[in-house]
Amino acid sequence: MANGIAIMTSGGDSAGMNPAIKCAVEYAAQRGHEPFLVYDGLRGLIDDKIVPSTRELVSGIMHRGGTMLRSSRSKRFFDLKFRRQAYENLQRRGIDKLIVIGGDGSFRALNQFYADFGIPFAGIPATIDNDIAGTDYCLGVDTALNIIRQSIDSIRDTASSFSRAFVVEVMGRHCGYLALVSALSCGAEVCLVPEVPYDLDKIGIRLRKEIAEGRGYILAITAEGTKMADYLTRWINDTIGMETRLTVLGHVQRGGSPTVLDRIMAYKFAVAAVDALDAGATNAIMVYRDGTYGSLPIDAVAHQQYKLDPALFRLAGPLAT
Repeated sequence: MANGIAIMTSGGDSAGMNPAIKCAVEYAAQRGHEPFLVYDGLRGLIDDKIVPSTRELVSGIMHRGGTMLRSSRSKRFFDLKFRRQAYENLQRRGIDKLIVIGGDGSFRALNQFYADFGIPFAGIPATIDNDIAGTDYCLGVDTALNIIRQSIDSIRDTASSFSRAFVVEVMGRHCGYLALVSALSCGAEVCLVPEVPYDLDKIGIRLRKEIAEGRGYILAITAEGTKMADYLTRWINDTIGMETRLTVLGHVQRGGSPTVLDRIMAYKFAVAAVDALDAGATNAIMVYRDGTYGSLPIDAVAHQQYKLDPALFRLAGPLAT
């Protein structure tokens, strides 16, 4: 009788993936399943990079960032012929369940796989963008925020030393979560995100008043989705009259040793994923909402637009005007 569960990571990497892999493997084994590991994401399913998990393979990975299983985005997976090849690879090993750690694109791919061949899956949300509908938190977010916080704190030291303005661009695709939370937690003077209307004229009036009252430097945080980092740098330099530098943090935000929060969230998500599959769920996504862990069907996650917490809007509103 088939009782194999394969664990894989897909899409962009994030801290917390490795703890989720380890916890999913160990808990699945405790529940009587035979755990397998899929290397290289969707591409690995097609190319048969599937191995039985051993204690040695998942030992010593809790503190490592990224994903030891590696990741990929596979155009071939859109072709039924290659999805069938992936299905046959699983069948040969008696794998009848999947756990995918990734984002909504990965969930949609596995949902199509379920529609084709009836292989149930559970999804664990993992993306530093924190832009998956239905969950307040995704693995990797806290680690990314702490890396951003450390970077901005360091930039503040040189900003205050030279009486300069610094514009810091953070990641997040079209979601402004990282920028909003970073700006609030680091005491930035300006924050531009796609979801909040901004008014540079009003920002200019406010900054000039603060400078007249003794402000010696400016920190401005922009989300990459605004595409405003270069313009804002020139605008502060030319309009406010303060020498301004731009720092694009880039992919440093994806790496780093997972924080305690990300490790504990990974554990709870992994346990919930195995339990959901044992309970007969076929395409459930693990979620954390209002302090409670649960799951939602894929349709409630992949076909909905993520919305930021209105409370964050209210707190960050003054930074955009």
